Amino acid sequence: MPNTHTAENNMLSAELELLMKERETLLVIAGAAAGLIAELNTNDLPIRTVEAADLLATHVNKLSEETLQDALNSVHATIES
Repeated sequence: MPNTHTAENNMLSAELELLMKERETLLVIAGAAAGLIAELNTNDLPIRTVEAADLLATHVNKLSEETLQDALNSVHATIES
């Protein structure tokens, strides 16, 4: 009889690995988005582009400080305050 705990552990390990890879991808996306937003000059952009950037900025700003820092680190970016 196969060990069901081992099979469950293997499935959980595989799922955790997938989630960690997805997190890394999302951190890169968030880091790139934060960097882009920080560099935008809204005076030079059409209003629809400004609105889209504002929506993106609103959601990036919902990240915890630690997650945002991880995102910035993932793309080797810094944001000057």
